[in-house]
Amino acid sequence: MLFGVFSSFGPLYLVKVSPNAPLHPPGFFALIKFYSAAQALKAQQLTDGRSLFQSSPLKVRLSSKQTPHFLSRNKPLGHARCLELANHCLGFNGWTSDIIALKELTNEEEEGEEGGGVRRRRLRFGCLLQLSFPHHKQTTRGAAVVEDSFTCTGPDVLLQRRCKLQKLVRDRALVQAFTTVLLILLGNGKVMVEVKRTSDQFLLEQSEGVLQVNEFCQSEFPSDVDEGEDEEWNLTAS
Repeated sequence: MLFGVFSSFGPLYLVKVSPNAPLHPPGFFALIKFYSAAQALKAQQLTDGRSLFQSSPLKVRLSSKQTPHFLSRNKPLGHARCLELANHCLGFNGWTSDIIALKELTNEEEEGEEGGGVRRRRLRFGCLLQLSFPHHKQTTRGAAVVEDSFTCTGPDVLLQRRCKLQKLVRDRALVQAFTTVLLILLGNGKVMVEVKRTSDQFLLEQSEGVLQVNEFCQSEFPSDVDEGEDEEWNLTAS
């Protein structure tokens, strides 16, 4: 019910419900994070003091959690969050992504630390990807490299690892491309797209045969990461 009420004001980054502390009256409180601070403010103003899905009125406040740790974090959105926000703001036909280059950079065997003739395989992939917003006539590019070292016990293991790394490097390149994109939500409901140009921005005529990347290790990106943990909240509701 919380999601249904507050998502009507804009896409939500996170909804988290927890029981009240033992010293407080029985009940629950919720932490709700919006992508947009303006949408969070509107939601707070229109829901505070109203009985939306319970007999007692809601008490809704904007978060005042301001610590150096929260203020210093500048973590880009994850792959799933980028897709969710882009699809919500631009529609499924409002943007496209195209792989320019996807290359296997390393495929080596190395001696395992455990000895006994156990061989380990090291795979490394690089990807260059272009992100386009045709209705706004904007394009940008992102690149990434991922690497994994594992014990290869057969061709099936090698194939599974290769497929997993190929998907991971595509996802990381897409995230890298989205870090340069600025979505501007206008008051009339329309959306503008701007691309932050940097000195190392990929140019079409200069990128032939060139792969410039940010390097990641697979172990740095566990599959079950809660992207919303320990981050600043835009809105709290109880």
